[in-house]
Amino acid sequence: MSRGAGGPPRGRRRDRLIAFGWLVLVWSLFWGDFSWGNLAGGMLVAGAVLLFFPLPPVRFGGRLRPGPLLVFAVRFVSELVSASAHVARVAVQPGYRPRGAIIALRLRVRTDLNLALTAEAISLVPGTLIVEVDRHAGVLYVHVFDTHGPQDLIGSRQRILAVERRLVRAVGSAAEVRQVSADPVERGP
Repeated sequence: MSRGAGGPPRGRRRDRLIAFGWLVLVWSLFWGDFSWGNLAGGMLVAGAVLLFFPLPPVRFGGRLRPGPLLVFAVRFVSELVSASAHVARVAVQPGYRPRGAIIALRLRVRTDLNLALTAEAISLVPGTLIVEVDRHAGVLYVHVFDTHGPQDLIGSRQRILAVERRLVRAVGSAAEVRQVSADPVERGP
């Protein structure tokens, strides 16, 4: 279907309908009541949000690969548990003052979807937080917790790029997979 003066292509309309439905659902969950009035109010709010704050189109050119997706999930849970234990240990250690740092990291695949997925996965792990995203340059600014020297910063960079690599392998296009595979950073266990 071609783009014409009549509006966005069919896929974009479908995405807007899905976003509309989710916004109405979230509105109803916030109120804790699924009444007709609440549904109408949610529809008005969802329509206003989508009208005044339109989302940029996110194109998904990849495909879902179950094997690499499972690898991503297992490694993500492993990192989540390990980082949680580390942050908990630092929190209860008497007299210890952790040092943090902010690192700038240019991702290899600079699509909006990859930026969002990588930033979300990084932010969910305790001890790392996205401070800023330079969408046009594909750069994430990440606060890392408990750094002791340059080796910790290098290790943090490698872990973040490894997360990007696993994500792209799980949901990226063949060209994106080749792009992250050409620059291997995953070291360690």
